[in-house]
Amino acid sequence: MRIAFHTPLNPLGDDGVSGDRRMARQLMAALESLGHAVEPVAAPKTYFREPDPARFASVAAEADRLRDALLAGYRDDKPRPDLWFTYHNYYRSPDFLGPGIAAALGIAYVTAESSDSPRRAAGEWAAHSAVARQALADGDVHFHFTERDRQGLEPWRNAGTALLPLPPFVAPGSEPALTAAPAGTPRLITVAMMRQGAKLQSYLALARILDRCRTEDWTLSIIGDGPCHAEIAATFASLPEGRVNWCGRLDRDAILSELPRHDIFLWPGIGEAYGLVYLEAQAAGLPVVAFDSGGVAETVRAGETALLVPEHDEVALAAALTGLLRDRKRRESMGAAARRFILAERSPARAAERLAEGLALALRNRGAKLQSPSGKATP
Repeated sequence: MRIAFHTPLNPLGDDGVSGDRRMARQLMAALESLGHAVEPVAAPKTYFREPDPARFASVAAEADRLRDALLAGYRDDKPRPDLWFTYHNYYRSPDFLGPGIAAALGIAYVTAESSDSPRRAAGEWAAHSAVARQALADGDVHFHFTERDRQGLEPWRNAGTALLPLPPFVAPGSEPALTAAPAGTPRLITVAMMRQGAKLQSYLALARILDRCRTEDWTLSIIGDGPCHAEIAATFASLPEGRVNWCGRLDRDAILSELPRHDIFLWPGIGEAYGLVYLEAQAAGLPVVAFDSGGVAETVRAGETALLVPEHDEVALAAALTGLLRDRKRRESMGAAARRFILAERSPARAAERLAEGLALALRNRGAKLQSPSGKATP
């Protein structure tokens, strides 16, 4: 099957580094592993940092022109897709293209990691939300990564629109050689970009948490860089000298090599949608210590591969970390369980199985709609 793969949030061809880009590439690879020909849609980024009505109108008009051009190409000599797959449709990056093209070609329309925010349906984000919601209404299958997203999508579930779970997964590349960290000082590691917003707040919380643990024996490796580096470094400067190793920005292969050299993955994760890095850390055999925030709980087995505490409870997170620092046997047991969990349940192969089931259902749903006089599937 030929699949048109659309990423309105971040085009696949750019040089940016982010979790959503990595997940988009993983989804493409999983679809290709099923034998499908997956073709990225050449379309500009449609992310809106602010509502900006003038830009919205411009983006919508450009999307109309691009949709017409794509349809003209499909009707001439360009191979037409059998299914349209959009990754990450939501009010800040709505899918202007997929629903119209799928309807015009009579092909199935599928999304992954779509979400809805009812409070954005009115006010300055109303127009953006309406586009995203049209995609939800027109979908044949929506894959949701987290329980929170499923709850938001429930109003669009019906006989012709299915909601299917696709738990976050990770492709660790070549299986890392699990080099057990040497006995002695426990080595913590965190991996995150240094930017404004939730990432900065997580770094500031991390510094405060470690300050509560300053009498414990530990070192911390920080992998990441960004515009907030100076502010973050100043916050960590009050910690005992020699405790923090600033690694800077590393490529993914270097990160995957570095993770197994540590004992604990520590990242508060304020407001995380889910966090691919938690999966990668577990794949490397590390237990996770984090806040139970956003979709973090969807990436771990709480109590077995990770210690999660209520979001913003820094005292509880410091206590959880302290307990794990003092118990090497538990660290190693949790780390082994973490690796088993990822390889057994969160691998690209398991994701491909779920995708195959969903695509088959999407084709059936679209077929039922095409045969129905109303254009809608009936129970």
